[in-house]
Amino acid sequence: MIKRMLKKRVVLATAVLFAVGLLYLIPNDKIYTLKTKEEIEYIDDNNKQVIYMLDSNNMLGRTEVVIKNTDIQAKARELLLTLINNSENESKIPNGFKSIIPSDTKINSLIYKDGLIKVDFSKEIMNVKKQNEEKMVEAIVYTLTTIDKVDKVIIYVEGDILTYLPKTKITLPSTLDKSYGINKTYDILNYKNVNQVTIYYINKNKDNVYYVPVTKYLNDDREKIKIIVDELATSSTYNSNLMSYLNNNTQLLADKQENDTLYLNFNKYIFNDMTDKKILEEVIYTIGLSVEANYNVKEVVFEVDNQEIYKTAIKTIENN
Repeated sequence: MIKRMLKKRVVLATAVLFAVGLLYLIPNDKIYTLKTKEEIEYIDDNNKQVIYMLDSNNMLGRTEVVIKNTDIQAKARELLLTLINNSENESKIPNGFKSIIPSDTKINSLIYKDGLIKVDFSKEIMNVKKQNEEKMVEAIVYTLTTIDKVDKVIIYVEGDILTYLPKTKITLPSTLDKSYGINKTYDILNYKNVNQVTIYYINKNKDNVYYVPVTKYLNDDREKIKIIVDELATSSTYNSNLMSYLNNNTQLLADKQENDTLYLNFNKYIFNDMTDKKILEEVIYTIGLSVEANYNVKEVVFEVDNQEIYKTAIKTIENN
């Protein structure tokens, strides 16, 4: 009897020692990896879409949200839901931004066809605050037209086209696109030779850089790209919260458009580092996004002394 008990204990002890030995032989990271794989929910960060939302300065800023849909209509609906306060997509909103469409607003219908989105909202959309009434329209239009193959938007409220904003007394065209403008400012002395130019500036939320478009109306009949570069090179903007990283001494020496490409020839001050001949990413983005907002081109080529330094596709800039 005693021998049998001892034999059982020896077998049990041997089994325990064998199990412990296996734990030492298998690396810890392998064990933890096998354990955590069951708990991770995979999210495709590549499926991001540009959206325009209110920042802490009550301006519409360009940011991104992760979305699950790829179909144009479903994607548009998902983005609009994110623009509605207290919606099911509230968790998608990046830090420093907030929705602009009033809560309880419903999307009655949304139809896409041939580059045009028709979206019908419930009456609650008109509960927007007066100071955000026009910005709400701008956010809807700019957000939807960032979707590939969407160029225009018609906004309906309970089945009627929205052509008048009652609180600000603003009349809207029935069909809207990016030419409607965003974060508008007016620097005009008369209504002759008024130029409309949309320029992207930089703002920060803590360490995160994002871009803010401003549509300026001014008495300046120069080519738009010259206005864009001069404005970005100005040491101070009209708004103290907005910045530009373009060196004050930067000059656009020449520009030409050939087919779908815009060639921009700068002096050497566009470089962040004269030795490495590098242009800051933020400079490329502010100029590239501004070009996209004002020109129908597919590519921008940055040159210094007529030598190509950098080339970028508009779609690459627009979708990042």
